[in-house]
Amino acid sequence: MLKIGLQLYTLREELERDFEGTLRKVAALGYSGVEFFHYFGRSADEVKSLLEETGLTAVGAHRPYDVLLENADAEIDYILKIGSPYLIVPYLSEEQRSDWSKIAANLRTLGEKCKEKGAVLLYHNHDFELRESSGGLTAFDYLYSEVPPEQLQVEMDTCWVQYGGYDPVQYIGKYAGRLPLIHLKDMKLREDGSAETVVLGEGEVDLSAILEAAEQAGAEWALVEQDYCSRPPIESVAASMEWLNTNYKQGGNIYV
Repeated sequence: MLKIGLQLYTLREELERDFEGTLRKVAALGYSGVEFFHYFGRSADEVKSLLEETGLTAVGAHRPYDVLLENADAEIDYILKIGSPYLIVPYLSEEQRSDWSKIAANLRTLGEKCKEKGAVLLYHNHDFELRESSGGLTAFDYLYSEVPPEQLQVEMDTCWVQYGGYDPVQYIGKYAGRLPLIHLKDMKLREDGSAETVVLGEGEVDLSAILEAAEQAGAEWALVEQDYCSRPPIESVAASMEWLNTNYKQGGNIYV
């Protein structure tokens, strides 16, 4: 089965108020790991100590594209220190994605540096990688065709694949063996066509099919994420874990 973690961006306000206490709450809810996006001024030693205390695994870290390009060594050293090999490019602004061939070249360079130091570079998508194109391919497929697997692995945000107009189950299968991490997210479409992220099981995404496909593709972790919450975020991530306990975790592979 997939291990279940949480992308901590969902709890960004809570973490800013009480970093240590929030991670303790995440562990108490039953999450096995956490994916960072910010360290809130804590050193790698401090984070490592907190992870050891709570029993949480560091799954990886989303770090800004420009920060990774400018401070690759420090970012790699930090993530390795807290016990994870995974360093993830989380997002590209419109300005940053003006030239997909340049992005691919930068990712090759960064991915090779990660490889040399014992880390692994991944790229996390939104919907624009499915809507934009380069070289006759979606930007998503272009990047992975231009950067070899040993320099770049896939962190697939399955919800944004669906919102981008593609079948996430098919896309998971397409990248089997290159997909250690997925983001597990649910959404509802608003009348204007925009997406509202919701607690797992309360939206339109076929989460059970995605979990099954991710297992078959060899993924290691499914990371719960909710970009914006209509209730207190800690309650939202608790409710998402309840859905997983009922529909996935209990008794092995149960898909209902």
